[in-house]
Amino acid sequence: MAATLYLFSALLLQGGNWDLRGMIHNMGTLALTVVGILFILSVYSFGVMIDRALMYSAARKQSRIFVQQVAGALKDGKLDEAIAIAERNKKSHIAKVVATGLSEFQSASQQVSDSDVIDAAKRGLERSVAIVHAEMKRGLSALATIGSTAPFVGLFGTVVGILNAFKGIETQKATGLSAVAGGIAEALVTTAFGLLVAVPAVWAYNYFTNKVEAFDVEMDNSSMELINYFILRRGAKK
Repeated sequence: MAATLYLFSALLLQGGNWDLRGMIHNMGTLALTVVGILFILSVYSFGVMIDRALMYSAARKQSRIFVQQVAGALKDGKLDEAIAIAERNKKSHIAKVVATGLSEFQSASQQVSDSDVIDAAKRGLERSVAIVHAEMKRGLSALATIGSTAPFVGLFGTVVGILNAFKGIETQKATGLSAVAGGIAEALVTTAFGLLVAVPAVWAYNYFTNKVEAFDVEMDNSSMELINYFILRRGAKK
């Protein structure tokens, strides 16, 4: 990295035309391929960012509505109404978990003994939390991969471009940095593209990972509260 910065500083001191479109136009096939790959990775990563942002926003909004509406239904013991409320808020992570727990509780109440009803509900809640967690994390591993590999993809293009630039010295029988300034500048463009792709991906991955962890805590808390509700409900019937 230090060597790259030194070369870039030296090129700036040389002056010249640093038009980005011109440098891309003069790139070789391999360098253009690298830039194309980085562009595809960038489009994909931004697509994941937009998709996750919309999903998390909808989950947060509908969860607020669901919690307010379902509290009254559970207080009155209306499990069918609580499930119907959850069905109307399908984007809510809490609603998905609660709906599964309520369904498992109702089903187990008719099929197994009282001592096994709570265990069946717990297993259903655990499965639901795991499934929703996987849904929430979908695409984040791709952001992590892009963030960690994009700089190396760009660096690969830079290395190849610098090698081609120095081969130009031998072909043209010229010496000095000015003889390879254009070639090195074009090569460094791929490193810049790699960093531009990687930095937003890493930031987004860390941000969304924190969001998912917060959702996990909310789902775990909801599961425990629902289990306590089931225990109290079964106890009240005895």
